[in-house]
This record gives sequence, structure tokens and C-alpha cells, in this order.
Amino acid sequence: MFRLRSTRWLWCLAATLLPLAAAHAAGDGWRYDTVHSQVVFSISHNGYSRPFGRLHIARGWLRFDPGNWSTAATELDIDLASLDMGDADWNKAVCKPALLDCARDRYAHFRSTGVERKDDRHGVLHGQLTLRGVTRPLDLSFTFNRAAKTIYETHKVAGFSATASLDRNDFGITANPNSIGASVSVWLELEATSDEHAVPVPKEQP
Repeated sequence: MFRLRSTRWLWCLAATLLPLAAAHAAGDGWRYDTVHSQVVFSISHNGYSRPFGRLHIARGWLRFDPGNWSTAATELDIDLASLDMGDADWNKAVCKPALLDCARDRYAHFRSTGVERKDDRHGVLHGQLTLRGVTRPLDLSFTFNRAAKTIYETHKVAGFSATASLDRNDFGITANPNSIGASVSVWLELEATSDEHAVPVPKEQP
């Protein structure tokens, strides 16, 4: 009799907690605001200067609980065709097949593989970047700026600033080695809007 009551008690507890867990998980979903999110990069030009270029995020989702970073994850696509170097002819030159090859592989894709929390606001997001069909590891050092409702309280927003460094040769971008540097510095300014439907539901394994 005691075992039967214990079993019933456990089922009742599970029935109570499962909806709360589902609601908690749903509140962790965010969709990137592509208007207020940008990617900026800089690379050496013949050693004279380090010009800047800008790219837009086409789409992406984020799972993030400000109180518990252990389940944080993200995926996003960067639109290479949105390249802005400040000059139309320069944009065309960088988008040619020898460099970014924007027409053949328009989107660069980043997928996180884990997060390392440093303190309440800082961490390292480990992941993989696919660019021109080549996938390489990439770590993003990031700052969690804040998560709050907008000033009009219409929706909730989470904001992050991140930096990374990569070698263009790792992605097969080897043209013009005497005039274009190898090391690329990257900055990301990201805003995401709370959206419980943003995070894809994992597919069941057969």
C-alpha cells in the first residue's frame, strides 16, 4: 500500500512539474532581430590600413536563459551578398569567386557546440563556422549586455556583443596574399526578440 501511494505521489509530482518545465523551456527561445543585428569585420590592406566591411544576419535563433547558461545554443546565417565595404566596385571585387564567392555560397552558417561561462556577463561560445562550403571551429568571446522589455513594453529583447578572429586561408580564401592579410577580426552586435517558437524542435531519431 505504501509503495502504491508513493508511485501515485511521484506521478502527481511529475504531472505538476512537467508543464512548468515546458513553459520554462519555451521562455528560453529567441529569434534574431535582423534589423538591429550586424556583423563587422576588418582585414589588412597591404599593411597600410585595416578597412572595415559590414554584413547582415539573414536569420537565426537563440536558446538562452539569463539565469542558466548551461543550455545556451544558437544557429544563424550571415548573408554574404549584403556585403558593404563602402564602395560598390569594392563590394563586387570582394564578392567574386576568388574571395567570398557570394553567388555560389551566399550564406555563411554558424552553429554553436557549447558555451563556457566566465562570470555573470561574459563567456565564450564554441561553435563551427561554414564559409564557402568549408567548416572550421570558431570561438566567440561574448558579453551578455541585458535582457528586458523594450521601452514601450511591446516585447522582450536580449542583447549581446561578441568578437572573434579567423584565418581566411582556413576557408580556402587564398587569393591576393601579397595585398590582403590573412587574419580577419570580427565583431558582432546582436539583438534577439523573445519567441517561444524560434528554437527548432529536435527531430526524433529513427
